Amino acid sequence: MDAMTFILFGSTGDLAKRKIFPALFNLYLEGKLPRSFSLIGLGRKPYTDAEFKTYVELSLQTFSRSRPNELLMQEFLRFFRYQDIDVTKKEGFRELLNIVLEQEKELDIPENRMFYLSVAPEFFQTIAANIKESGLATAIGWKRLIIEKPFGKDLISARELNDKLVQTFEENEIYRIDHYLGKPMVQNLETLVSDNPILKALWNNRYIANVQITAAETVGVEDRAGYYDKAGAIRDMFQNHMLQLLMMIAIHQMAHSPDIPIGTRKSHILKSLRPLSKENAALDVVRGQYEAGEIGGNAVAGYREEHGVGATSMADTFVAARLWIDDPHWSGVPFYIRTGKRMREKSTRIVVEFKDPQQHASSSRKRTTSPNLLTIQINPDEKITLQLNGKNVLKSGETKPVYMDFSQSSVHMPEAYELLIYDALRGDDTFFARWEETESAWEWVEPLLEAFEENVLPLELYPSGSYGPETSCRLLSEQGFHWWHDEQEEKEQRRLLVI
Repeated sequence: MDAMTFILFGSTGDLAKRKIFPALFNLYLEGKLPRSFSLIGLGRKPYTDAEFKTYVELSLQTFSRSRPNELLMQEFLRFFRYQDIDVTKKEGFRELLNIVLEQEKELDIPENRMFYLSVAPEFFQTIAANIKESGLATAIGWKRLIIEKPFGKDLISARELNDKLVQTFEENEIYRIDHYLGKPMVQNLETLVSDNPILKALWNNRYIANVQITAAETVGVEDRAGYYDKAGAIRDMFQNHMLQLLMMIAIHQMAHSPDIPIGTRKSHILKSLRPLSKENAALDVVRGQYEAGEIGGNAVAGYREEHGVGATSMADTFVAARLWIDDPHWSGVPFYIRTGKRMREKSTRIVVEFKDPQQHASSSRKRTTSPNLLTIQINPDEKITLQLNGKNVLKSGETKPVYMDFSQSSVHMPEAYELLIYDALRGDDTFFARWEETESAWEWVEPLLEAFEENVLPLELYPSGSYGPETSCRLLSEQGFHWWHDEQEEKEQRRLLVI
């Protein structure tokens, strides 16, 4: 891998402490960083280089999945420098350029520069402009930009932000992080289908009845009320993470060009999504907000009682939607998405329900068997479960669901940020959100934002510890389906099978 300079804006923030430094450290231990590199941390705090290294060391001791010896720790930290900076002032960027050049000369590093913006989104445009004006972007080697979400707050602001960024960086130099795309199970979705002939043959509307994508959290808004009350679940989760999961599970090999990149196939899925109108959004979308309730036997407050939230807030903490992909491959297959806070369980999963081709052919025979399900668990554990049917000899040969589990959970599995940062350093944008995807996602979501803001789509309250508003079940029942059980109920169902 090329030697390079890693320039981290927001290096004293929570994301850097919890995710970025541990990711870089683990990459270093595994030999996935160049043995010679420079990291320059930037922030508002007036740290010395020594104080910054102590701060990084503490973050690694607290959050890294690896526990190395002191020698390796100090070897890693010797590449670190720090500069306090006000990103709105151009002078700081000229000072930064001097530090970069000094480090490149001292360590014999070519002018390869990775800029990571782990800062509030209102600073994205300013930083990009100052990088260009200062000369930091004028390098003999490569330059790349990693940028965190949110990428805009609506279609207009996203386009404005992109127009500013491309004045400094080419599209192929911009890496928009969606950490869901860094999860090993998500990165495995395309391979799971394309490299397994059994699933590949079934992965279409002839054999699949519906697909359910759930990202449920038991936590509330916590200390993010300032951001969340403006964003809601629609911006925080749905427009990015949930639509990315939809694209990853729905992409398929295009017969005329099987070697088309994943990003291009993902864009095809988004562009094939049947659009919703503001006026008719209530037919396919349910939004909600959590009230007081109980989680794990403990009473919890409602959203409007959370610190920093107004008593009349209309922010959505739950969104469920029914989507249709108008593509010959998926025509007629409903995709159901739901995401929410203060839900009954913490779980990110995809459930694929298969059709029974004999169900209508033998109408005289009453069918009581459960459908075959493929459940892909992404969080908190990574595993794949196939639900089939079999006879339970302990219950007079009754036909009952049986389960085949395939788990890849391991304490040694790399975390999302490790995989994504490593890809960016190698120039591989496969699991980053391209502008074409981001723009299409905002285009599809825009009518929903209007419906939410104009209250065309009512906000329904749901008790904490539930599955969200009961009306979300209607989205499935209209096609004869229902949401599949959560993990705890599934465990209980398995237990009853052997009693």
